[in-house]
Amino acid sequence: MNTFFILLAIIPSIVLHEVSHGYVAYLCGDPTAKSSHRLTLNPVRHIDPFGTLLLPFLLIVSGLPPFGWAKPVPVNIGRLRKPRTQSLYVSLAGPLTNIILSGIAALYIHFAVRHASYASLTNGYTFFYFMVDFGIINLILAVFNLLPIPPLDGSAIIERFVPVRHLPKYYQMRARALPFLFVALILNALTLHVGTSWLESLEQWWFNLATR
Repeated sequence: MNTFFILLAIIPSIVLHEVSHGYVAYLCGDPTAKSSHRLTLNPVRHIDPFGTLLLPFLLIVSGLPPFGWAKPVPVNIGRLRKPRTQSLYVSLAGPLTNIILSGIAALYIHFAVRHASYASLTNGYTFFYFMVDFGIINLILAVFNLLPIPPLDGSAIIERFVPVRHLPKYYQMRARALPFLFVALILNALTLHVGTSWLESLEQWWFNLATR
């Protein structure tokens, strides 16, 4: 696995994930991301030195599943036209974007295998392998972010059931949850390995589907 090309696949995946949050928020009435100049595909505007570069690099060289994050695109839920409903759309936009990107990679692989010899496609680290990595990374990002655990995007489902009077405290808790989630994920990857076999099966299913 080529570390440089893995990072090259991760960066646009998480940047597009974040931009989609801001764009959907903009469509729903919140211009915060647009006024902050964060609805751009320029990765420099979105890169978090630790979450986008250092952490994925350390995970890759350690043999652990790569994941990371970009700078969160600012969203003011109070400025959405229908905050309780549209905040869910904003949250799910990121994982949906990753699913679409994973699907695009799968389609490329499918047609590449049908129209070229497998030996030529897999001779060295080719664009074919890059698209395999790109597709699997986006698949992992989508599944990971859909977990209903704060501060992941899937926790927006929990948010729907939080009484309005408790939302400020919930948002405070969610904003502080990332370090705890990060520690839990590393401990799981090193010791418990919960979900590892299921994730490997999902990746194999995706690859088999793409190369069918």
